[in-house]
Amino acid sequence: MMKSILISGITIADAKEESFVGDILIEDGVITRVAEKLDLQADSYVDATGKNWTAFPGFIDIHIHGAAGHDVMDGTPEALNGLASALPKEGTTSFLATTMTQTDEAISAALQNIRAFNAQDGQAEMLGVHLEGPFISDKRAGAQPIEHIITPSLPLFTKWQKLSGNQIRVVTLAPETATGSKFIKSLTDEGVTVSIGHSDATFEEVQTAVRCGAKHVTHLYNQMSPLHHRNPGVVGAALLEDELSVEVIADFIHSHPSSVELAFRQKGAEKLILITDAMRAKGLSAGVYDLGGQDVQVTEKDARLADGTLAGSILTMEKAIQNVQSITRCGLKELVSMTSANAAKALGLSNKGELKTGMDADIAIVDENFTVQLTICRGTIAYKKENQ
Repeated sequence: MMKSILISGITIADAKEESFVGDILIEDGVITRVAEKLDLQADSYVDATGKNWTAFPGFIDIHIHGAAGHDVMDGTPEALNGLASALPKEGTTSFLATTMTQTDEAISAALQNIRAFNAQDGQAEMLGVHLEGPFISDKRAGAQPIEHIITPSLPLFTKWQKLSGNQIRVVTLAPETATGSKFIKSLTDEGVTVSIGHSDATFEEVQTAVRCGAKHVTHLYNQMSPLHHRNPGVVGAALLEDELSVEVIADFIHSHPSSVELAFRQKGAEKLILITDAMRAKGLSAGVYDLGGQDVQVTEKDARLADGTLAGSILTMEKAIQNVQSITRCGLKELVSMTSANAAKALGLSNKGELKTGMDADIAIVDENFTVQLTICRGTIAYKKENQ
């Protein structure tokens, strides 16, 4: 039986067109009509008249390891269910399940678990896998266990891609290894997005990677060769190479507010993707949590290994948007680009990133402070803020 929702009197945001106040009709998980006024009947209603609410395309987090006590590398159905259930609270309606550097056995188990997962009503949709490591640099490992880092191996990747059900969409790697260029070309030919990260590459090595097909940069500034005036490194190349889009963890801990502003000014909203890179402690109280077999000390602000190394974040997409808007004063177009439209484009998705007829009914509704009030995942109200 078809289910319908009518959202009325809401500001509708878009990455390319000017926002306007109007109505959205959702039927059976899809947006079927968008207009300034719809005089229609529906099974349920969301009346935003006079509330100064804005409808965003649901946020897409292409780099997230865990939340609410769960981690992708747990390799269990409960972990993915828990993660998918927690994300709508922050406006996230879809995500890439992100792995980390570990043994072949651990990664294989996680990928097989991912293959078997299908989101239920009211959960964020898993769009595929972001394979972060193990093809990275031991000089820029960060919280990735050094003992499991290996050089890029096409046979191993092919095995993992098969185990995942061909769901690996993004691979983070260091391109400077001997097999890096050939590996990048092979993945690009298969339609996999290659992202440069955890890399000690020179500026020139990044340029070579771009010519081989690399399109993306993982958590800009973090665990990569920094910008130096005589060696621009990965950071310099990321900011200058037009072909590269960049992820930013906008918690103002992984990157100084001015560094976030620099990325925004240099790359523009159309080449910047907000991510959380969150680990299992997101949404939980301070304490000690596991990340890839390592103890992580989590405070109310950050997550770090015993030696002080940042170990993912506890950032929400909601807070990332608030932080970026506070420092850049950008408008709704730019925010839609950075939270959904760019990610949808990078993943080749034609059904997400816009609130238009025929698109998936993935919607994040926020107030004037960009606080999430209600989230709809594929036509189901997945989160509603209390005391509205």
